[in-house]
Amino acid sequence: MTKHLELLEAAGLVVTRRRGREKLHFLNPVPIRLVHDRWVSKYAEPWAAGLGDLRSRLENPMEKVFDIYIRTTPERFWEAITDPEIRSRYDFGARVTSDWSQGSRLEMGAPGAPGPLGEGQNLEVAPPHRLVRSLVALWNDEVRSEGPTRVTWEIEPVGDSCRLAVTHDDELREGASEELYAGRPMILSGLKTWLETGELLTTPGSLLYGGR
Repeated sequence: MTKHLELLEAAGLVVTRRRGREKLHFLNPVPIRLVHDRWVSKYAEPWAAGLGDLRSRLENPMEKVFDIYIRTTPERFWEAITDPEIRSRYDFGARVTSDWSQGSRLEMGAPGAPGPLGEGQNLEVAPPHRLVRSLVALWNDEVRSEGPTRVTWEIEPVGDSCRLAVTHDDELREGASEELYAGRPMILSGLKTWLETGELLTTPGSLLYGGR
């Protein structure tokens, strides 16, 4: 694989960047576009583009990844994710209840909500480092129609802090409602604020369901 990457880099089809000890490879679209312009006629281009877009949508479902570093321990991180009272302090006032065993049911709700906010299942439970759950959002008809989406929480110790990676992965369809993930940065900001300071993030969204 290294030899192949070196050939692609020499041909200008791949560019590299160093990030710490990692060497990252990125596809360089410019020479590929030049080949395209030379060999694909203006009549064939719409068909080629359409088929390429179809393949991309079928083979690469949408994925949203959120990373954050918080000064805390994996155990305290896990408690903040799974304890319904703590969860309500940074997740719009919503509480997630479950026995947190693999395959068990989970429910999301809040005293100030007009009805249930979500329901799902714990797919993988490996405290205090990994939690994978599937959830059907219920807070309005638009998100309810999306069906179940899968979210993975991964906690990795880094020095005196932890890195949290939250991934909405292959059950999230292309063009899915942004309400399923758009609030994630605010939720993670609230989580960081609470774990590091004990204070609440008091933005309007963070208090949506009357979280204390």
